[in-house]
Amino acid sequence: MQTGSVLIINHFMNRTSFITSILFSISIFSLFSCTSNEIGNSKDVNPDAVFFDYEIWAEEGKEDVTVNLQYRMGGKNGTTLVLDEPSKVILDGEQLKVDSAKVTGAYYEVQRPVASFAGKHTINFTDLNKKEYNEEFEFRPFSLEPDVPSTLNRGDLVFNFKGLEPVDYLSVILTDTSYTSDDINDLDTIRNGRLVIKADRLSALINGPIHLQFFREQMLPLKNPTKEGGKFMITYGLKRDFELKDAVKL
Repeated sequence: MQTGSVLIINHFMNRTSFITSILFSISIFSLFSCTSNEIGNSKDVNPDAVFFDYEIWAEEGKEDVTVNLQYRMGGKNGTTLVLDEPSKVILDGEQLKVDSAKVTGAYYEVQRPVASFAGKHTINFTDLNKKEYNEEFEFRPFSLEPDVPSTLNRGDLVFNFKGLEPVDYLSVILTDTSYTSDDINDLDTIRNGRLVIKADRLSALINGPIHLQFFREQMLPLKNPTKEGGKFMITYGLKRDFELKDAVKL
């Protein structure tokens, strides 16, 4: 490999790491500023006032999917709760144990292999009065078919997906090796599993290595919440790298 190629790859990796660090920092800042990491006990809270905070996330190429369940007093930004007996939470028949961290407070979390987690699941929450709240959901990872080639020429870029709804939405992120370019960071509508990134949008990118990311964030309505309500988000994503070149002129 030539020295110039090494410098470009290193610059690309450094820029991608820089952007990832910025996004991570923003997420952490938002977490600190918006949600409480205080810990309380469910026995001190009216069962109808418990807020459900459910999040599931995974990424293609990673072994596990993470299921993170939190219960809060005072709404979506309120104090996290440790569930006191007989209150408990069960995922697909397995009772989850409480854990805690300085950043997030108390939570109930489990990791499962992505390959075997696709399909339907049930979260069963029991409150202090032994009232049960069942939440059924389906985890549906998606994929690219065919996959992205190592080199793409400028022009309309077409991507075909498997595993999406007839009308679905993906966050589409493309970054290059230049700190001064605008990049692409949009929420696109995917119809019948097909996305077309028009050629004019690629003007935000320079030729060379491109880091491509597709993320789907599903904010699901809770089917059986308490009076306080809750939120349920499922996130899945995949990443690719390719070389962007000018179209060949005939």
